[in-house]
Amino acid sequence: MLYFDHSATTPIHPDVLAKIQSVSQDHFGNPSSIHSSGRKSRAILESARRTIAESIHAESSEIVFTGSGTEANNAVLWSMAQREKRHVITSMVEHPAVLKVLQKLEPFGVTFTALSVDSHGLVDPKELEKAIQPDTGLISIMMVNNEVGTINPMASLVKVAQSKGIPFHSDTVQALGKTPLSAKAIHADYFSFSAHKLYGPKGVGFLFKRKGASLNPLILGGSQESNLRAGTENVPGIAGLAEAVRLATARLENRRNHLSELESIFKSEMATDNIDVVYNGHPDYRVPGVISASFQGQRSDILLAKLDRQGFAVSSGSACGSGSVEPSPVLAAMGISEAQNISTLRISFGRGNSSQEVKKLVSAISNIIHG
Repeated sequence: MLYFDHSATTPIHPDVLAKIQSVSQDHFGNPSSIHSSGRKSRAILESARRTIAESIHAESSEIVFTGSGTEANNAVLWSMAQREKRHVITSMVEHPAVLKVLQKLEPFGVTFTALSVDSHGLVDPKELEKAIQPDTGLISIMMVNNEVGTINPMASLVKVAQSKGIPFHSDTVQALGKTPLSAKAIHADYFSFSAHKLYGPKGVGFLFKRKGASLNPLILGGSQESNLRAGTENVPGIAGLAEAVRLATARLENRRNHLSELESIFKSEMATDNIDVVYNGHPDYRVPGVISASFQGQRSDILLAKLDRQGFAVSSGSACGSGSVEPSPVLAAMGISEAQNISTLRISFGRGNSSQEVKKLVSAISNIIHG
């Protein structure tokens, strides 16, 4: 199987896997225990916290370990139920880990406004400013869109929030390891991250919570994570997370160049084979290696199934069901027609892909379309 679905999840980096195995075998003590085994686990935990903090230009005390990026989003959003100002501004193209949570919060008095986006998937800072209400207590807008790879103008959006004294949260799950990300450069209050999007293990993530930013615990119990996230920490997973973050940031430019090269080859080969395709997302403000491609007159579920049978793993830009295909809400919010919407595939390259693999993928698509 040739894998081109890295925006969904990534294979574990060998160095990350080695770190997880080492910690699992040799340091299994509970980090809350005071004996030597527990203290060693605590040391590993805090070393991982420092590594992650340094990688995103934050302080160790600003890193809260979670079970996923989804949990990190939930922790920030559910805190709104206990705030005085309970109006949230978000966008129409957010991940369900934001939009579905906000819908569930409505019985608790939390209201929200979902901003429209332009045809490239960008949020307009001017529209954000217009949407602010007297009771707006949070703005939550993703940095990188998971379907089309568009990068929002974070500095401008955060500036609007700061000018009104409103906390700002961003789902940055798709950003780390694909584009520069610094907590000092982008002065948001909260960032959400997930390990498995950057060659780390599944089931572990972290929340950046700027010093002084308010947060109510989502999970109650013990006093772990400075009383912000109860439950014994996943020490091996967190050690793997830290190694994945370190590698992703240390080798960022090499990875970006590699992904850009693969994307260029893909588009060049598509043009050579005269394949009727439209690319969605911003042409410039986007992460490399994430391609939302609409194939005119082709159903994405059928394309995906045929490619899967030939040994290629890609993703549909829409939610496929039994015998039917639902339009993607993200593409619909961008004003893309339903016909184009349901003909869209998401192809996302990774560190292990080669130019020859990309050419094989294009050849397979060409054979399916040209028949």
